[in-house]
Amino acid sequence: MTVRRKIWLSFLAIAVIFVLAVFIALPQIPKKLRLSFFEKTKINFGLDIQGGTRLIYEADVSQMKDADKTDAVEGARDVIERRVNAFGVSEPVVQTSKAGGSFRVMVELPGVKDVQQAIKMIGETPLLEFKEQPEFPPLTDEQTKEMEEFNKKAKETADDILKKINKGEDFDALAKEKSEDPGSKEQGGDLGYFQKGQMVPEFETEVFDNLKVGEVSKEPVKTQFGYHIIKKIDERETDKEGEKVKEAKASHILIKIKTETDYQDRTGVDPYGFKNTDLSGKQLKTSAVQFDPNTNEPVVNIEFDDEGSRLFAEITKRNVGKPVAIYLDGQPISVPRVNEEITGGSAVISGQFDLQEAKELSRRLNAGALPVPIKILSQQNIGASLGKDSVEKSIVAGIIGIAAIAFFMISFYRFPGLLAVCALILYSLIVFAIFKVSSLTSFPITITLAGLAGFVLSIGMAVDANILIFERMKEELRQGKPLYRAMDDGFSRAWLSIRDSNVSSLITCAILYMFGTSVVQGFALSLAIGIAVSMFSAITVTRTLMRIAMGKFIGKHLGWVASGMPKEVKS
Repeated sequence: MTVRRKIWLSFLAIAVIFVLAVFIALPQIPKKLRLSFFEKTKINFGLDIQGGTRLIYEADVSQMKDADKTDAVEGARDVIERRVNAFGVSEPVVQTSKAGGSFRVMVELPGVKDVQQAIKMIGETPLLEFKEQPEFPPLTDEQTKEMEEFNKKAKETADDILKKINKGEDFDALAKEKSEDPGSKEQGGDLGYFQKGQMVPEFETEVFDNLKVGEVSKEPVKTQFGYHIIKKIDERETDKEGEKVKEAKASHILIKIKTETDYQDRTGVDPYGFKNTDLSGKQLKTSAVQFDPNTNEPVVNIEFDDEGSRLFAEITKRNVGKPVAIYLDGQPISVPRVNEEITGGSAVISGQFDLQEAKELSRRLNAGALPVPIKILSQQNIGASLGKDSVEKSIVAGIIGIAAIAFFMISFYRFPGLLAVCALILYSLIVFAIFKVSSLTSFPITITLAGLAGFVLSIGMAVDANILIFERMKEELRQGKPLYRAMDDGFSRAWLSIRDSNVSSLITCAILYMFGTSVVQGFALSLAIGIAVSMFSAITVTRTLMRIAMGKFIGKHLGWVASGMPKEVKS
């Protein structure tokens, strides 16, 4: 492959990168020209731009072994993140850091106004509970007789209403008068549109399989709620996520019945059908991920202290063949079925986990069993108007900086300086596109004011390499070398200085990112990305543009390269 062909292939690749960067970075591109991938990209703005609250907590790990401290703090981070998500905050940031021997958790809550409520919720101790299904005594003969008589009367009432409907009385009026469903009674029994899976099976079968539009059920339909007289109003097909779904609209008149649950004391029974036991995270010693020797699947082994071992044995003994639920922060995270009484003070939780899920469960259990005390170190409120004003100032600063650099480069280096400015524009688009594309990854880049400062600084640093190259090229030209030879020597001899300078800057960025606070990390990350892209724009982009654009004309008019050059050299 000839040198000229390589140059044009490089130029083609740069053009493709330019077009992609423009489509990603600039939202003004008409939608008809944009692909769905570009529509998904976005900039994640930090708290100091969007406005909200930043809370920094310190975890007290003084009573823990060194090997357990990091996992315990990460477990606390998971708990806090779940609590923040339950608080309804969009795109919260919960991060852990270590400064010396101090473990800290930073919580950023964009848009949160009720800071005290957030502090209260975050600061609550993680709650681990073990629950069992309640056992109720069988109904007495009197209760059974009363239930049967009540349900018999309910059936007779439903039959009478159905007879009135069959004789021509208005269904809606009877629903408003007779129905015992408070949610639909005032609407004449209207339940609106629904699809299969949203009603109890008996009700759905009658509506979707037995009735035609306008028909009323021939017999009252019995469900767990009572007797239903159903009228099918309409049916239709709708498009849900690309699939055709059949929906029906119906009205009903409900006559309630009694079941065994009406005679049971369900005090303390949660919506999932479980009640508390005396076993909780207070008695849990530790949990760890292990592998089932038979299936080689990851499982979670849990160990209790002496009191917990006794309670767990009692619970498993009375629940053989039944589920026992493990709750964390009020939500069931595992509901294993007990196969036998467990007296060894330990148990295995299996649930077809993959390794990552098993680790997450173990971490959450340990966090619940060994809650890490946290205390708030700082609380910072940032108004959205302050963030907007700061962003506008940063944009103005960036524009002024680019304009000043462009003026300087063109004034001192003439035509090569103009090419360097073109490369700088491409550089800015690429960096901005990287920020947006990162939103689709597992590690999105959040733009803070410090990050914007790093980006603006990197613009100035982006032309450092060009200045070194152009100065070396001028020296070669003064020695009478041909233009292309002077260009190549300028790039090759400046490369070592450019490399060492950028590598030392990247090392500094790495140190700042590893040991700095979140604000410093944002600055370091933006600066590092800018430095990496600037090496590409200075070495590859500028060099390619110069090789294509600087021909014989420039060789005969070196005043276009810089002032003080010989009138003409060989090209």
